[in-house]
Amino acid sequence: MQLNGSEIIAECLLEQGVDTVFGYPGGAVLNIYDALYKYSDRITHILSAHEQGAAHAADGYARTTGKCGVVIATSGPGATNLVTGIATAFMDSIPMVAITGNVSNDLLARDSFQEVDICGITLPVTKHNFIVKNVKDLANVIRKAFRIAMSGRKGPVLIDIPKDVTGAVCEYTPEEPVISPEPVLSSQSEFEAAAQAIDSAKRPMIYMGGGVISSDAEKQLLDFAEKTDCPVATSIMGLGGFPSSHRLFMGTIGMHGGYETGKAADNCDLIITVGARFSDRVAGDRKKFGEKATIIQLDIDKAEINKNVRTDYSLVGDLKDTLARLTEAVSLTKHDEWNAQVSEWSKKSGVKETPKSDDYAHPYHVIEAVRALASDDDIIVTDVGQHQMWVSQKYSFEKPRRWCTSGGLGTMGYGLGAAVGSAVANPGKRVILFTGDGSFHMNLNELATVCSYDLPIIVVVMNNTVLGMVRQWQKLFYGRRFSQTDPHRKTDFTALAQAFGVKGLRIHNDDDAEKVLAEAFASKEPVVIDCRISPDENVLPMIPPGKTVDDMVTEME
Repeated sequence: MQLNGSEIIAECLLEQGVDTVFGYPGGAVLNIYDALYKYSDRITHILSAHEQGAAHAADGYARTTGKCGVVIATSGPGATNLVTGIATAFMDSIPMVAITGNVSNDLLARDSFQEVDICGITLPVTKHNFIVKNVKDLANVIRKAFRIAMSGRKGPVLIDIPKDVTGAVCEYTPEEPVISPEPVLSSQSEFEAAAQAIDSAKRPMIYMGGGVISSDAEKQLLDFAEKTDCPVATSIMGLGGFPSSHRLFMGTIGMHGGYETGKAADNCDLIITVGARFSDRVAGDRKKFGEKATIIQLDIDKAEINKNVRTDYSLVGDLKDTLARLTEAVSLTKHDEWNAQVSEWSKKSGVKETPKSDDYAHPYHVIEAVRALASDDDIIVTDVGQHQMWVSQKYSFEKPRRWCTSGGLGTMGYGLGAAVGSAVANPGKRVILFTGDGSFHMNLNELATVCSYDLPIIVVVMNNTVLGMVRQWQKLFYGRRFSQTDPHRKTDFTALAQAFGVKGLRIHNDDDAEKVLAEAFASKEPVVIDCRISPDENVLPMIPPGKTVDDMVTEME
């Protein structure tokens, strides 16, 4: 059938199972938006307040569903406003297809109005990108983009389309979507060698990351952990990939992880790393991390093997397959003494909570109060900063894809857009955003989106009036010289929420928390809660950069 380029885009989106896109219109994508008008009965478009918010919404949609998120923006500033969202998805291996318009072919490379080389700009933060200069190539490029985004180690792909291509007409033939299965690259002998090392270990541990969730390999990990009786530590990205209530779960590992996970990594004789990359926030001193242990690494991406920490054995392939094969190869074992030692370490963090105050709420109290009201299916989103670490420490996740946070890039301002995408993707599920006043100030304009679509998101602003995490580093490493981390902003978040048409509430101290949160949870409308936190609350424990658990900070004075 004969279709123009914009209609081909819509048809290809439907081919790929896409029913929701996020974006913001503009001149170079007018043809695309005209097609979206015609296809509005089959493709829902969510209009953001800013293109960055749309990119984060597509990201949140993808994280909580496992589907590929789609975002659309116009040329020039519309395209460049997507870059932070694309980079956020790239660092966390989140599948996304970004479609940008550009000036017509005859205006390219002429410094035309709202022209920018978005392919050149995003080359380092995409799995691949394309500029489509002929409408006859458009359908195949879109199909290829989705295949790349969803295959292997997932990630964002950008398609840049000049305006004349979106208006040109050509023959379109529908096709079924194709996702290439990821082959297992390791041999049977490598599986056998890794299994022998596991069977021989007396003090093994599992260090898991976001790759477990990306591969939907949670059941395979649970089966493996139970058969080998290995305690499990997780990166921030891995939360939800292993149930927090399980007897083998230790908690998060790394800079703000538990004492027990750090001690386990220092004293184990085997680390089985599953879908994680030994980032600097986990490994700290890479030369000393797990230096007493044999290290086995399972990853879908061969480039991750030996990148940060030298491994003794590696198994490359989709974790569903590699974990299942490894589980078959290992023997049923018990490590009662080792697990008892880990349990003992869990009682010795040395961190003292600050005393109760009439002037402030304690972040742990608020998080635990939210958890008491929330179900295991509710989705928790965070921005980046102290609140993010407090939630990772104290919120218990039982299921995958209930946790949305920017782990690799650490994007302040990520949360509200991601909450929008999560809510749109999961109607009927409650979405709770924990944010800080610093992060919230960055993209609070997306409250307009929340209100416009009546999304029942609960926003808990951990308002300590400072840039808490940076200020904490200034306390520790810069002689308490608080340069630009006490911004003295006087924003009234409850009044601000009401100005956007959103309900505003306030928590003054711990005594308010349960009552205010109960009101928010009972509401069917979006709510912003201004939660007053002391500017001197810190995220502890903390392992300083490049250090080990022996250097762990448990108090700030």
